[in-house]
Amino acid sequence: MLLLLLFIFCFSMANAQQNISIFYKTAGFKHESIPTGIQALKEIAADNGWKVTATDDAEKFVSELSNIDAVIFLSTTGDIFTEDQQEKFTNYIENGGNFFGIHAASDTEYDWPWYGKFIGAYFESHPRTQEATVIVEKPKNHMVAHLPKRWTRTDEWYNFKNINPNIQVLLTLDETSYEGGKNGDFHPHAWYQEFEGGSKMVYTGGGHTKESYAEPLFREHLKRCIQFLLDKRD
Repeated sequence: MLLLLLFIFCFSMANAQQNISIFYKTAGFKHESIPTGIQALKEIAADNGWKVTATDDAEKFVSELSNIDAVIFLSTTGDIFTEDQQEKFTNYIENGGNFFGIHAASDTEYDWPWYGKFIGAYFESHPRTQEATVIVEKPKNHMVAHLPKRWTRTDEWYNFKNINPNIQVLLTLDETSYEGGKNGDFHPHAWYQEFEGGSKMVYTGGGHTKESYAEPLFREHLKRCIQFLLDKRD
């Protein structure tokens, strides 16, 4: 009887575990930091009791969405989906699915208007990797509350086009702190949206370099973004 109760308890705990799918298909530039990013996200997931899988197989990814609580596009690039796969992904989001885009997720699916509006902005260009200052625009928001008001770090800083006016901006870039910024006084770097039906999306522009994923503040930012999607906080 005791063994049966233990089995039921373990089964219930497993079922309660939240599932995350990392998707990293590239049809354009492939970031060398992707394996490092996957490992970091797996470590974050393990620390928080989340189950995580990773694939660059688009058909496998969309076929398993019914069991996924949140998806992460880790530096995806180019046209990553067929029209059928686009439809399946759209259905996932419109039925309450959650999304986290990291770095080149904004350098993805330029010919898909739905995705352009959903991701919040498209990558336009970037200068050389260098140190810059990130400004926290919503210091009370859980996803960035741990950061200093002015956060200086080294990464590849994207310029954006087709910025969706509905995005809620978490972080911006101070273009006076580095060379090559093209968005001016309003340069979004991380943002989120919440939609009818309960789905949520977050995007962060950081994560180009391998070193990013060893930075305590950046890793905490990643964790908190996932927590926002899963409604689970410290």
